[in-house]
Amino acid sequence: MTARPDHQPRRRSGIRDRLVLAACVLVTLPVLSPVGAVEAAPAVQAQVRVDQVGYADNASKRAYLMTSAAAAGAPFRVIDSHGDVAHASVVGADQGSWSSTYAHVYALDFDGVRRAGSFHIVVIDGSVQVRSPAFRIDPPARIYAAAMANSLSFYQNERDGPAFIPSALRTAAAHLNDASAMTYLIPKVDSNGNFKGDLTALGQTIDAAGGWWDAGDYLKFTETISYVVAMMETNVRDFPNQLGPGSATANYSAEAAFGLSWLEHMWNDSTKTLYLQVGIGAGNATTVSDHDIWRLPQADDTYGGTNPQDRYIRNRPVFRAAAPGSLISPNLAGRLAADFALCYQLDRVTHPVQAATCLKNAEDVFALADTHPGRLQTVIPYGFYPEKEWRDDLEWGATELYDALSAGPVPAGVPNADPMYYLRKAAHWAHAYITGPNDATDTLNLYDVSGLAHFELYRAIKRAGTPGGLEVTTAQLVGDIAKQLDKAVTQSGADPFGFGFPWDTFDTTSHGAGLVVMAAEYDELSGTDAFARYGERWLGNILGANAWGTSLIVGDGSTFPGCMQHQVANLAGSLNGEPPILAGATVEGPNSFAATGVVAGMRTCPANGVDRFAQFNGTTAVFQDNVQSWSTDEPALDLGATAPMAFAWQIDNDPSDL
Repeated sequence: MTARPDHQPRRRSGIRDRLVLAACVLVTLPVLSPVGAVEAAPAVQAQVRVDQVGYADNASKRAYLMTSAAAAGAPFRVIDSHGDVAHASVVGADQGSWSSTYAHVYALDFDGVRRAGSFHIVVIDGSVQVRSPAFRIDPPARIYAAAMANSLSFYQNERDGPAFIPSALRTAAAHLNDASAMTYLIPKVDSNGNFKGDLTALGQTIDAAGGWWDAGDYLKFTETISYVVAMMETNVRDFPNQLGPGSATANYSAEAAFGLSWLEHMWNDSTKTLYLQVGIGAGNATTVSDHDIWRLPQADDTYGGTNPQDRYIRNRPVFRAAAPGSLISPNLAGRLAADFALCYQLDRVTHPVQAATCLKNAEDVFALADTHPGRLQTVIPYGFYPEKEWRDDLEWGATELYDALSAGPVPAGVPNADPMYYLRKAAHWAHAYITGPNDATDTLNLYDVSGLAHFELYRAIKRAGTPGGLEVTTAQLVGDIAKQLDKAVTQSGADPFGFGFPWDTFDTTSHGAGLVVMAAEYDELSGTDAFARYGERWLGNILGANAWGTSLIVGDGSTFPGCMQHQVANLAGSLNGEPPILAGATVEGPNSFAATGVVAGMRTCPANGVDRFAQFNGTTAVFQDNVQSWSTDEPALDLGATAPMAFAWQIDNDPSDL
């Protein structure tokens, strides 16, 4: 679906060995032999998995028992911090087999427990008990407050350039040479992403400082930053009390503006020129690339002294998408239009001059979208981010342009002041997506934003008074969201943990959070709670209610990745789970394989080399917390973009409208 072979050439990062498997208790039961003599039975292995961030008091609540022996009918109890029983029931039907070791998985439901407090679950079978980690039940605003703050902290620690934010992990500015970076033609690359020959300079420098690093490396991509900025801006607008000015701990306003500022450097509106990225992930036999070395980012400006092999580490190239005025890959044109149009929506009253510039940028970049593309432009090499769908991006960009132009008096000098022009364009591209080859084949994430674009367009059409003559109806938009969710529900039925996305596929964490957002959107638009329980359970899956008993977001829960493939976390963070950690980092998650490969300078993690999660791997899906395993343990900008929105929806199921 959305594999990230972007990591294929990587030999990337890591951090601390934090994994406390608090959910794991061995259970041993005596059995009788056929002749009646008592013999030692093989150990019965059992774990209880819970949402480690906690359960909202008004939400459904599900944990999981995974065991090597049948346990249907065994009693389980929810116990509060005083030792009192808050809920008593019995283990229900078998949900299916996870692996040869854990042949049985059972859902433990306790929706009726609504009072606030700390709890744990005990499953009782004979004289033995299996105990879960402790978890909270609280109002949703209290449950998700720390997680939303952690997500913001991750982006702040990923800042590049002079406007870095000092922290326990970040002690110096990095890549200051980017402020005067030479621009280059896109190079030809081989099948491994290594460029052929040397780069061809264009003789013009630009200020490419700032922005966020892409992942555990230090590359910066228009592809991913344009997605993250639009998600942040939407959060600030739609959830101001959770992720905007109304929040004292998770206000994304400044961070969204920081990312947007970098995009304004990558789009030159006066010459109509777009730049794609800063730095190279794969070089050639005579050139060192970002992925070849392991260091803190502040080392790069002087790395290697005058050694010519390190020249593209010290002075990072900026790649131009095409000649000035050329058509722009529609995925990038659509997302950038959304970025700039959302900027106008947020700033038109408080910063009208900046907002007017954003609005013109949005219209100009949208007008240059290549609507008959071949292979999309993403990054160099394309295999790092092999995006295929683009109609959804144009739907999103056109919708935000409609919202911008219909918000009030239009500033002078914009190319097109008619909001209905963009509403018709948005409906056209929504129809093209729904009838196109990739309809409902993915969930909300970097590679497919229809799950948000449809929601935005539905609301825009309603605000416009549901005009006739559009190529798509509101019923078709909400139906297409349901189509994607129905596929996730079908997938849930095939998974013993009820997850809506295959565990053995790239980006499991971000897809899970995307599904949570889409479930909330559908219920909001339809006025139902058709997918509420699924959304709550999918969120629980990525926060610990999974086979491995780990949250897939650092700092969220009691057990989380400790050895990420991330250079700053590995070199400046702790390796024992105590601060400093890269809180809020969202890792790839379980996958079909765990990658290996060492770069000189990596701090070994886990220090003892023991794979603590190996015993919980399934027949097809594995998770490894190891600095070498980029396929399961590397965080990235785009991976964390849906989680804050998912948290905010749990708190407020009626987001602000324009």
